[in-house]
Amino acid sequence: MQIPSSQASGLAGLQSAQSGLTQATIDVAKPANTDLNADTTRPVEEVDQTEALVSAIEAEQQGEAAVEVLETSSETLGTIINLEV
Repeated sequence: MQIPSSQASGLAGLQSAQSGLTQATIDVAKPANTDLNADTTRPVEEVDQTEALVSAIEAEQQGEAAVEVLETSSETLGTIINLEV
């Protein structure tokens, strides 16, 4: 049985939300200044903490939307199966 495209889209949305949330949490954890890193001579990348937190919220909302897509797809598939039985 092939996965319907709506389920594939929902799963892709969840994976994208997870990646976005992971990156946002990494960015929040980064130092907010450009002091030199202790073990290298390269400066630590400056990160806007507010922007990182907004990205985390966006990723959360994207995940919630993807779950709704999966739930709707599952309900629709269940309805189709019940009609054919």
